[in-house]
Amino acid sequence: MNRILMLLPLALLATVPHAQQPKARVAFVNVDTLVKAMPNSAAYTKAMTQAETDLKARRASLQTLLAKASSSGSAADRQAATKAQQAYATLQADHTKKIQAAFAPLSTKLNAAVAQAAKANGFTVVMDEKVAAQTSLVLYADKSTSLTAAVQKLLK
Repeated sequence: MNRILMLLPLALLATVPHAQQPKARVAFVNVDTLVKAMPNSAAYTKAMTQAETDLKARRASLQTLLAKASSSGSAADRQAATKAQQAYATLQADHTKKIQAAFAPLSTKLNAAVAQAAKANGFTVVMDEKVAAQTSLVLYADKSTSLTAAVQKLLK
C-alpha cells in the first residue's frame, strides 16, 4: 500500500499536460544553394572543387593499391597501400583545413541570415537539407518548411 501511495504523485505528474511548453517548429535550408548565392563564395567553391578532384583521383589509386595488396599478399604491396592510405589521410586533412578557412567568413553571414529568417518566420530549429537527408535524420519534411528562399533574399 505504501508503494502505491509513493508512486501516485509521480504518476500524476507524468500525466499532467505540458501546455506551457511551446511547440518547436523545424525548418530546412539548402546550404549549398545559399553559399553559391553569396557574393564572396568563390574561394570556398574553388577549395571544395579542388578537394573533390584531388581526393577522387587519390581514392582511385588507393583502391587499386589495396586490391593489389589484398590479392598478392606481399609485404611490399601492403607497405605501399599503407603509405597511400597515410598520404590520402594527410591530403584529406589539408583540404579540410583549406575548406574550413574559406568557409569561416561565409558562415558568419550565413548563420546570421538563417537566424534572422527563422525568427521572422517563427521557426525554432533550422537544419541543413542535405545533412538531414544523408543521415536519415529526417524521413519526411513538407516543402513549406524550407527557408532557403527567405535566407537567400537576406543574403543579397
